[in-house]
Amino acid sequence: MRLTIALFLLGVSAIYHEAQAQTTVKGVVLNKQGEFLEGISVRGQGKATRTNEQGYFELYIAKPGEFNLDFSGVGFHKHHLTVQPNGLETSIQNQILQESKHQIEQIDVKGYNSVNHRSLEVSKSGVRDLDLPQAVQVINSQVISDQQVNVLSDALKNANGVALGANRGGVNENFYARGYSLGTNNIFKNGARTNNGGSIEASTLESVQILKGSAALLYGGVSGGAVLNLVTKKPKFENGGEVSMRFGSYNQYKPIVDVYGPISQKLAFRIIGTGSYAESFRDEVESKRIYVNPSLLYQMNDKSSLNVMFDYLKSDFTPDFGIGSVEGKIQKEVGRNAFINVPWAFNKTNSSNAQADFGHQFNDDWKLQVLASYQQYNRDYYGAERIQANAQGIAPRALNRTKQDELTYNQQINLTGKLTTGFLKHQILVGGDADESNVKNYAFNIYAKGGSQPSTSYDNIDLFNPYAEGMRTDKPLDSLKTRTSTDIFRVGAFVQDLVSVTDQFKVLLGVRYTYQNTGRGLVYDYKTNTETTTPNVGKDKEDMGNKIDKAWSPKFALIYQPLVSTSIYVSYSNNFVSNAGYDVNYLPMTPSSIDQYEAGIKNDFLQGRLSTNLTWYRIQNNNFAQTIIGADGKVADANMKEFTGVSASDGIELDVAGELGKGFNVLAGYSYNFMRYLETNENGVVEGIRLVGTTAHTGNATLFYSLPDHIAKGLKLGVSAFYTGKRNAGWNTTKVNQKEGVDRIIPIDPFTTFDFTAGYTYKNWNIMAKVNNIGNAFNYYVHENYSVNPIPPRGFTTTLSYKF
Repeated sequence: MRLTIALFLLGVSAIYHEAQAQTTVKGVVLNKQGEFLEGISVRGQGKATRTNEQGYFELYIAKPGEFNLDFSGVGFHKHHLTVQPNGLETSIQNQILQESKHQIEQIDVKGYNSVNHRSLEVSKSGVRDLDLPQAVQVINSQVISDQQVNVLSDALKNANGVALGANRGGVNENFYARGYSLGTNNIFKNGARTNNGGSIEASTLESVQILKGSAALLYGGVSGGAVLNLVTKKPKFENGGEVSMRFGSYNQYKPIVDVYGPISQKLAFRIIGTGSYAESFRDEVESKRIYVNPSLLYQMNDKSSLNVMFDYLKSDFTPDFGIGSVEGKIQKEVGRNAFINVPWAFNKTNSSNAQADFGHQFNDDWKLQVLASYQQYNRDYYGAERIQANAQGIAPRALNRTKQDELTYNQQINLTGKLTTGFLKHQILVGGDADESNVKNYAFNIYAKGGSQPSTSYDNIDLFNPYAEGMRTDKPLDSLKTRTSTDIFRVGAFVQDLVSVTDQFKVLLGVRYTYQNTGRGLVYDYKTNTETTTPNVGKDKEDMGNKIDKAWSPKFALIYQPLVSTSIYVSYSNNFVSNAGYDVNYLPMTPSSIDQYEAGIKNDFLQGRLSTNLTWYRIQNNNFAQTIIGADGKVADANMKEFTGVSASDGIELDVAGELGKGFNVLAGYSYNFMRYLETNENGVVEGIRLVGTTAHTGNATLFYSLPDHIAKGLKLGVSAFYTGKRNAGWNTTKVNQKEGVDRIIPIDPFTTFDFTAGYTYKNWNIMAKVNNIGNAFNYYVHENYSVNPIPPRGFTTTLSYKF
């Protein structure tokens, strides 16, 4: 009996202790700003889980006694906690993770979540977006993957206020923002200027960051529309990768390989490579591309790191000026697919970039970044241009042959830090940068009619019957004529201070000084074997040397944050535009100073999962440099200009991005812009008319939904809509044209395209299929009135990928 009782008591005791050992630990993980951290790994006793969107986790612990929890996540220091179990449920206090600032910063956004509480590389300063008095938009890796983005224009369809233009012959992608063309100066890769010739490859992009408005304080001589920063994928200290195959309409084939991992405890690598071939809905048009992007990350110690990146793109494609114009107007009857260039036309580009990015964290408050980069770009082009037909559709085809070699160096140093003076808190950015470029442009003699006399006149083509029998197909001989070399050197220094007067009221102050030296062109004549400088004359035809531009670019903003999720701001900034040419006294034109005013509201909902940002702006150039036009409407000297113009660009922008519910992502936006001349000279462009190339309204909306596991595990559906409003093509009408009853503007109707996507994931496999332009909308991208490119018709794209 005693033995039975003893065994019973022993069993009860064992059950009691076992029950005490089984506990579920619960808690919340935050950053030091008090924001929930999603996706943080929590491990203990061989078990693991991740935090949800509210930073919450639960982890079942089966073994008895005290246990350890380890917290880790990208961009944060590992965190260790010892826990004493307390019954069936053990609740721990909120865990605060510290950012691992010594590592290279990289946006890690799941879904389409708001970035308002993150700092972006494009701002340089480490200031979180909510404190930045400027509109910012991010196209992240999830969007790039969901939409199967191939080139930069595919991604920027999601950026409201950024409209795709069309360069002559489709040589590269050209964009407009807030009425201003975004040239090479406004596009950056990992913070360094990059050339967009040959169309930028998207397979290496982690995100596209768009800083709208004036960014002259941070980047110097940029236009007032926007700055694009392309953030590439970085090496990782874990083995993994992805291989994929993309194929689509018009014989599109594109394999992509992405492999990363550690080489040692301090050295990691990543290499991305792709090649592609595609034909087109346009007859005889094709493209061939090869791209490779290797990179290394050296983690020197806990405070210092060095990232080295190189990429190379070879892009060969058929230059295509579209359908041209008939008597200055667009004729749909010419046909969407009609190819009117010569059949042997070519455009071959090669570009390479190399970067070294060094970061050092002195302490929790101060950080140093040093960036050095170089870029080389080469282009070889030959074909017919400027197809402008008469009323019968007959157009002369003239040939053009060009080559370009460009070499650019960029160096930057940025120091960011925090300090307190009395009751004021400061977040400071001090920086300096320098750019140096050498551009060589080659001109050719073309012998279109044979013999030894140069001639560019090739033949005539009937736009309504471009494939008529007897059309000329031979490629004429050519020879080098001249080589013009131009050097540009720019250096700048800036300081910015975000002053927190209270937790709700902040002031941003900044100023930049820029010095730019543009050398005269050095022209080499291949026939005479002589070298001269381009005409660059001063008063009385005296040599006035290189062109020197100097400018100050200030910025001032007031920021009010009544709630932790809301920011209201007003700002003023200024940027300069360098002007080519000279005035009536043959003195070089000084830069134009452009004022920009902006007001906005940034707001987060659903605990930061959804953001809505509304912006109003006005950009005004009070000393716009205009070419002097004679009373007869003709230009006697294209280089002679005067400061008699005023231009203005007004607009509003609305961004919506985030996660409406579990697995339900949204990205949407709307913009309105009106850019026009307010004042011109007596023979200049008519005032108050929308400028050619600008778009009145743009809109976009993308919805993606990942179905719950209990309904259809692994299935994702998405739909996108992109709206492009009315635009003016051709040329803006001058007052002389108006007197003669001539209207050179070609109004273009708005259009909307819809895309539908379906994807399925099974273990490591994923397939995404998309039908674009479902409604087969028909419209045009227009560059003046001789480069009229129809938009692509209905098509499909499918990507099959495997992650390891």
